[in-house]
Amino acid sequence: MSGIQRLDIKQLRVLEALLIERNLSRVAAQMGLTQQAISEQLRKLRALFNDELFVRQGNTMVPTPLAIELGRRVSSILSDMESLLTLHEFTPSLYEGVITISATDYAIDALLPQFLKAVRKEAPLLKIIITDFESDNVGPLLTSGELDFALTFPPFVPDYIKRFVLFDEQHICVASVESPMQDQSLSIADIAALPQLVISPSKANLKGSHDEWFAKQGLKRNIVMSIPSFKAAPDILYTTDMIAFYPSRLLPNPKVKPLNIDINTPKFEVIAAWHTRTEQSQIHQWVLAKLREVCSE
Repeated sequence: MSGIQRLDIKQLRVLEALLIERNLSRVAAQMGLTQQAISEQLRKLRALFNDELFVRQGNTMVPTPLAIELGRRVSSILSDMESLLTLHEFTPSLYEGVITISATDYAIDALLPQFLKAVRKEAPLLKIIITDFESDNVGPLLTSGELDFALTFPPFVPDYIKRFVLFDEQHICVASVESPMQDQSLSIADIAALPQLVISPSKANLKGSHDEWFAKQGLKRNIVMSIPSFKAAPDILYTTDMIAFYPSRLLPNPKVKPLNIDINTPKFEVIAAWHTRTEQSQIHQWVLAKLREVCSE
């Protein structure tokens, strides 16, 4: 067995304490051990370093030059080891690190402003990277550690990924504020027949999240345009005759206004997702708690 393998923390603490107290019984009382146990640790140290380390003079243990030299290094070693434990003591205001969050453009608008405001106030040293949302790759990215969180909708997250529902959302049927339909009462059949814009951030196609809901009522939507971003929708609706189903948390908007219809669309969940590997991480727990807090306000 090599020398370093024969040395343990208890022996280093005994050496440090003896250099301070210079008395076996006081060190034993301080460390909650018997005097015999302290003597045994000192015996092991003497054998390891091939030096007496401490010589008895009456009730005092006088250190040898090697013991004094070792003491200087041991104090530094023990201090460094203590600092390892302080890594587990999480203080948001002092935490320095990086968190990477993948967010849909909806989440960027609806969640991040208030969340980042809270983060900057309480954890000013924390750095945050917001990335584009990759619906087909979110599971592997969370698993590999390239992402810490994803803010999205349940269908985009694999079953093996942990998630928490931040809130329920609902789409509101909107049209341009200048649309003549603003003065009308419309049935769901009327809505189905109108030219519609759908926001499809994951797939470029003419399909929307409420197609099945319309189909259950025997209706087919008249989808004429698809775009990948919620942010662009109000500008497009403002200049066209189209309608769209737009998230309630992104309203009001000066360019669009809800239409008067006789039925509400089904609600859907907005979630925060993460991998189990970060379950015990205090910074991840804090970020998740902050997201929950912001979304419950």
